[in-house]
Amino acid sequence: MAIVRSDALVFFGATGDLAYKQIFPALQGLIRDEGFDLPIIGVAKAGWNLDQLKARAKDSLEKHGGIDQAAFEKLLGLLRYVDGDYNDLNTFTQLRQQLGQAQRPLHYLAIPPSLFAVVAENLAKSGCATNARVVVEKPFGRDLQSAQELSRTLHRFFPEEDIFRIDHFLGKEPVQNVLYMRFANPVFEPIWNRDHVRSIQITMAEEFGVEDRGKFYDEVGTLLDVVQNHMLQVVTNLTIDPPTGEDCDATRDRKAELMKAIRPLTPDAVVRGQYEGYRSVPGVAPGSNVETFVAIRLHIDSWRWAGVPIYIRAGKMLPVTCTEATVQFKRPPRETFGELVPVNSAHMRIRVSTDFSIGLGVRVKIPGERMVGRDVELDLHSQPVDEMPPYERLLGDASRGNVELFSRQDLVEAQWRIVEPILGNVTPVYTYLPGTWGPEEAGQLIGNDGPWIDPVVETDKKPC
Repeated sequence: MAIVRSDALVFFGATGDLAYKQIFPALQGLIRDEGFDLPIIGVAKAGWNLDQLKARAKDSLEKHGGIDQAAFEKLLGLLRYVDGDYNDLNTFTQLRQQLGQAQRPLHYLAIPPSLFAVVAENLAKSGCATNARVVVEKPFGRDLQSAQELSRTLHRFFPEEDIFRIDHFLGKEPVQNVLYMRFANPVFEPIWNRDHVRSIQITMAEEFGVEDRGKFYDEVGTLLDVVQNHMLQVVTNLTIDPPTGEDCDATRDRKAELMKAIRPLTPDAVVRGQYEGYRSVPGVAPGSNVETFVAIRLHIDSWRWAGVPIYIRAGKMLPVTCTEATVQFKRPPRETFGELVPVNSAHMRIRVSTDFSIGLGVRVKIPGERMVGRDVELDLHSQPVDEMPPYERLLGDASRGNVELFSRQDLVEAQWRIVEPILGNVTPVYTYLPGTWGPEEAGQLIGNDGPWIDPVVETDKKPC
C-alpha cells in the first residue's frame, strides 16, 4: 500500500522551549534539505500573533544553528499561527480553517502528556483528526498502567499506524550507526553472543547538573529521564537479532522480541545516587530522594545472551559528557604465553555521543626477547560532518509515514515492565561528590564483572 505524505504540519506548544531549541531549526532544515513545502501551523496559548511567532522563529535560528536565508524566508511564508486555549473547541475550529484543503495533517504535540487527551479529543471533534497522524513526545506515561491509559486515549482517535511516539535519541546518526556497524560487517556476528561475550557496559555521563530543570527533574529522576528509554534503546541496538524482510516494522519486531526477553529489575540490581548540592537547586523539593545517578544490572533471557550481564550507569555531575558502550569479550581458556592478562583486555568500545567512534582492544607484543605484551586500542574516530539533526530526520519520517525510528506500544509496555519493580524509593539513595563517577556502591554492583570502564579522552587514551 502506498504511503501518503502529510499535507500540513501542526505543532502544538509553538511558543515553548522545545519548539525554540529544536523544532524551528528542524523545520528550516527540512525546507533546505528536502524541499519541505507544507503549511506549518503553530498552536499555543500565549496571547501572540503571527508576527511574534515569526520573530520567535528568527531568534531561535540565530541561536541554534544559524539562518539559511532562502530556507528561512520560505519558512516564514509557510508559517501560520492559532492562539487559544487547548480546552476551548473554538481553538480547534480556527485550526481547521487554517488547514484549508489539507486532508492528511501531521499533528505534533510538543506539550505535557497531561494535555494529550484533551487535545486529541478536540482534534477529533473539530474534524482535524480525520486521516491525520499524531506525534507525541516522551514520557509515554509514568508507569505501565498510565502508559496503557495513554495508549487507550490516543487509540480512541488515531489508529496505531498513525501514532508516532518520538524519542529523539533514536534519530541520532551515531545511534543508528550501532545497528549498521553490527549487521554490515560479517566479522562481528559469529562472536556477538554468550559464547564469546563476557559482559556489556553502557555509560551515559553528563558533566553538568540539572541546571534550570529542577522542578521537572525532581518529578522523574535519571531512571525515567534517560534509562527507561534512551539506554534501553541502546541495549536493543546492541543485542537484537538481524531483522528479517524489508518491512518497515522488521526492526521494531526484533526490538520488541528483545525487550520482552529482558528480565524485570529487582532492587538488588539497582544503585541510585544523588550529587551533593542537588537539593539546593531551585524547584527541587527539600529532602528529595530523587536520583541524579543510577546503575543497573540487566539480564536477557534468550539463547544468544543467557548468562551475559549488561550494566548501565547514567548520571549528572560526572567527570565528562559522553555516551558509550563497551562489549567485553571472553579470554581464551588458557593464556598461550602464560601472562596475567587484565579481564577487560579484549573489548569493543562504541561511542555514540558526543561523536561516533569505535575502539577495538587488542594485545601486542612488547619489543624484546620475552613473549609478553601490552594492551592497545585500535581506534576509528569520526567527527560529525553535515549530520542531520534528530528532529529534522524524525519529523521528516513522520510526515512520510515512516514508523521505523518511532516506538511502538508493545515496546513501550515492555520497557515499563522492566523498570516498574524499582519505581519509587524502593532502594536507598547514596550521595556522591560532583566530578566523580557516582557513589562507590556502583562498584559493588558490578563486582567481579568490573571494574567499570570509564570513557577515555580521545587525544591520549587515558581515563577521563
